[in-house]
Amino acid sequence: MSQASSDLNIENTNIKTASGVSLNEQQKTLVGSVLDLFAGRPSLKKLRLWNDDAVFEDPITVAKGRNRYEPQWYGLQAAFSEIERLHHEVTSGGNPITMDLRTRYVVKGIGKEQIIDSKINIFHDETYKIKKVEDKWDGKLPDSSFQNVFRNINAVTVPKLVSVPKSDEEDAKLGNQ
Repeated sequence: MSQASSDLNIENTNIKTASGVSLNEQQKTLVGSVLDLFAGRPSLKKLRLWNDDAVFEDPITVAKGRNRYEPQWYGLQAAFSEIERLHHEVTSGGNPITMDLRTRYVVKGIGKEQIIDSKINIFHDETYKIKKVEDKWDGKLPDSSFQNVFRNINAVTVPKLVSVPKSDEEDAKLGNQ
């Protein structure tokens, strides 16, 4: 990974780490970009840090491949009127990079507020491109085949409802950096 955080317009550059945890510059870039994504601040540049066949997984989706995980991130802007990170702390600088994250979301239209406590795992390859991000709400992912059916349906449905910019220029016009 050759791009610096500043080239990617990463907003979250003040990465908090637990005592004894250190990150190299590439890891800081990955963590900062993932924090931006969770804050509803996606961009094509940030998503280029992901492999084409990467996976995003949380309790409501399993999005495999660029055409499925990109809309998940752009969909946050459409679904929530407010996204506020209340806390984050990187707890391991290994592979995966692990992080505790607490975020407040307000659902557009109905104003319902939800606070989600997550354990985030960021898996990367040897070139520091993201292979997988797991967002474990309350430290867990569903493990039943019944729940997984709905997670897979969501991964297919969201890309039909959420458009992803086709170019950096289009992305910038939408206010994404």
